[in-house]
Amino acid sequence: MNKRVIILTVFLLLASAFLSAQSKWYEKEAQFYEEMGQDYVQCHLCPHNCLLKEGQKGICGARKNINGKLYTIVYSRPVAINIDPIEKKPLYHFYPGSRILSISTAGCNLRCNFCQNWEISQSNPSEVNTEKKTPKQIIDLAKQYECKSIAFTYTEPTIFYEYMYDIANLAQENNIKTVMVTCGYINEEPFRKLCQYLDAANIDLKGFSEDFYDTYTTGQLQPVLNILKTAKEENINIEITNLVIPQANDSTNIIREMCNWIADSLGTQYPLHFSRFFPKYKLLNRAPTPFETLDKAREIAQEAGIEYVYIGNISSQYEDTFCPACGKKLIDRSGYHINFNKIEKGRCPFCEQKIYGRW
Repeated sequence: MNKRVIILTVFLLLASAFLSAQSKWYEKEAQFYEEMGQDYVQCHLCPHNCLLKEGQKGICGARKNINGKLYTIVYSRPVAINIDPIEKKPLYHFYPGSRILSISTAGCNLRCNFCQNWEISQSNPSEVNTEKKTPKQIIDLAKQYECKSIAFTYTEPTIFYEYMYDIANLAQENNIKTVMVTCGYINEEPFRKLCQYLDAANIDLKGFSEDFYDTYTTGQLQPVLNILKTAKEENINIEITNLVIPQANDSTNIIREMCNWIADSLGTQYPLHFSRFFPKYKLLNRAPTPFETLDKAREIAQEAGIEYVYIGNISSQYEDTFCPACGKKLIDRSGYHINFNKIEKGRCPFCEQKIYGRW
């Protein structure tokens, strides 16, 4: 073998090793799965509990059976990193006016036909452009841009659980808060484990019937209700969002049932955001939600006793926070901008009423 051939062979071997290493940096053995024999594994991260044969991915596209073990293939592989006002999550009762570092990977474990971020949530994680960002690098970014907290958001954070978990662990060590913006489609055990390091969550209660979830999301309602109760038990800061979709989940009876369930099962103190629908993804044959529908939903929620009710995705006076006891305006908002915040040490300065949240 001449010298030129030897050099070429070594180069090809090194190139192969490099490419192999590059293709592996985002693979990490997953948590919450069971080896079933004959190279099958069953994922127990979310209620789908996907049973996967060798080489198969779960419904999320982010977890794969490789040689009889389950791997996350999106670890340290964010598709979006941004700095947002925390009100955009939406979180109105968790350090209002602060900046939050928002991250996500591609993929989702639901198939909502109205998805507002479908370009990344419904993409195959192995086919999108990403960059490598380790958990420590995410913490460093939060520090660099003076973000008080980190949000796992845009897509469904459950699907990048291991990445989220490791970031949240490091964040706690560095006195950085963490927020999960989630559809709540996660099993109880992994959610409770995450809550050791999680400070807040906005949980998307997409509708209030199994028929709605089956028709529009491919998921189920009950697991989401269970996670809402679990979040309360774990004492993390909770806010709830309901995207009101015409001819889907906007009937006054359904909204009333949902609000009564929240008040009876969780309590009246948790902020509820009614969000305006705009035609997106596959649900293009519906008009945007009329303001009158959103206003009626707010009225129903208040009748159920819910103390903080907001209307989002539309400019309105219902973005402001009022004291549930004396009725005085405590936070004045214009979109994501805070004009004033009068809450002092978590209380109304006019009547000393305790205001739910972290201030």
